[in-house]
Amino acid sequence: MSERKQVELVPHDPAWAVRAREAGEALGGALGDLLVAVHHIGSTAIPAIKAKPIVDLMPLVTSLADLDARAHKVKALGYEWRGEFGIAGRRYCTLADPQTGKRLIHVHFFVEGWPDVERHLSFRDYLRAHVDEAREYEAQKLRAAVLHPGDMLAYNDVKGPWIKACERRALAWMLTRHQPF
Repeated sequence: MSERKQVELVPHDPAWAVRAREAGEALGGALGDLLVAVHHIGSTAIPAIKAKPIVDLMPLVTSLADLDARAHKVKALGYEWRGEFGIAGRRYCTLADPQTGKRLIHVHFFVEGWPDVERHLSFRDYLRAHVDEAREYEAQKLRAAVLHPGDMLAYNDVKGPWIKACERRALAWMLTRHQPF
């Protein structure tokens, strides 16, 4: 599963939130009541840090089997359907600009309540609330891009240990936020 693509990090762009909302609405129109929610995740959802200019979405569905049966509806929106793509319990799709071929959106479908959902949302919300951690994440991303400028998977591998440690902090933080006083 090589992803030999140039790693490009750019300053935060408020247009990413608009792209996320519009893509979520289009998925909702295509999937109807199968779709529970669409979350904007990943670096483009964290203000003030550099990110690859590719919006990550995490739509939650009621059933992967029903989603698989409607894969043609997602493909009709221009997405490339890539199946689990190395992560059990996920359906992964990509959307590229038809003229340039540059990726615009990564979609990570999960069933509502799947363990990865809480991890992704906690990480995003934690970094939004902790600017110092967000800046450290940006530093990790910049370091990984220097080490592996032409290999997306190697870039991701370099960031991995920091992300896993931050996810643990984020999940603990989320638990404290939901404790009754």
